[in-house]
Amino acid sequence: MCPLLLFRWPLLLLLFCHTLSAQKLKPGFDHIELRELMQLSVYQIDTPWTNILYPQPANYQLAYRSPEMALDNRWDLWQRKDSVAVISIRGTTGNAESWLENFYAGMVPAIHQLTLANGKTFKYQLAADSGAFVHVGWTIALAYLQESVVEQINSNYKNGNKEFLIVGHSQGGAIACLLTSYLHYERGKKIPTDVIIKTYATAAPKPGNLKYAYDYDFITRDGWAFRVVNASDWVPEVPFAIQTLNDLNPVNPFANISSLMSRTRGPQKWVTKSVIRKMNRAVRKSERKFRKFLGKRVGFLVRRSLPGTPKYQYVRSMNYVPCGTPIILMPNAAYRQKYPDDPNRIFRHHFFGPYFFLLDTYYPRKG
Repeated sequence: MCPLLLFRWPLLLLLFCHTLSAQKLKPGFDHIELRELMQLSVYQIDTPWTNILYPQPANYQLAYRSPEMALDNRWDLWQRKDSVAVISIRGTTGNAESWLENFYAGMVPAIHQLTLANGKTFKYQLAADSGAFVHVGWTIALAYLQESVVEQINSNYKNGNKEFLIVGHSQGGAIACLLTSYLHYERGKKIPTDVIIKTYATAAPKPGNLKYAYDYDFITRDGWAFRVVNASDWVPEVPFAIQTLNDLNPVNPFANISSLMSRTRGPQKWVTKSVIRKMNRAVRKSERKFRKFLGKRVGFLVRRSLPGTPKYQYVRSMNYVPCGTPIILMPNAAYRQKYPDDPNRIFRHHFFGPYFFLLDTYYPRKG
């Protein structure tokens, strides 16, 4: 071996180790990291910041706030002192347009394109599997937000900052998941390949179907994306999920039920075949109704609110599931005493107060 090459090996190893140690974001759940991100999420609420109950972390500075766009969406960019940037996505507001976005729950393919109200075409990939589907309302939000997000990522990258945390609460959490998927598949195209992304979605509803969730959990495996859930919060349980035989993988015992039943003799054959047929017919009917109301009818209201938005075609699925490594905040007796169930306060378990309470219960602050 060349003596010069032998000399270079220790130097290369030293440079490699320095690169690893220089990276600020690490995989795995970090409750201090989460608490700080939740404190930043609070600043998405449009109240005077002097009334905020959870103070801004000392090592963060607001660097950019996007204009409001589409169905009342917005995002902030915060800079941490160590050059890590935070993309904070606003959740549902009190405006009707923001609620329409949530109820606009027809599903569209995760690899697709949407024509927007401004005439632009948004081509996107949010999963590798053509059987992955996502929530159309939050995908519209992503379509409008992503352009300025990409601009800010590339601007930060030019300044030597390539590590990003993504956070969103409630609706913002669902959009945070979709944005994470979008940026993953834009590596090497719209953003550099070595951009590092870590995501926390708090109190987030379900953004897509099972195949989308599989993909999301795969691309963020080994500790790069988390969903944080108060077990008493109903928002992470929606949208409603309906699973039909069409939502199963192609190879399954129900794919060719007639062939399977041909091996069965007597009354058992006809009873089993009839039961399966009736069950599938019932869930398919429910799926069509949900698609009709949460897709077509809410879509009509969205087009009135966002003129120029065309009619979209929805896939025949409503099989919504959550995604991300779960961090479950389980209510205990102290929580129940402070936040008892109240049917007149449907968001009692959804706001930041209950989430901070449970986070501090299971992951106490030091000092």
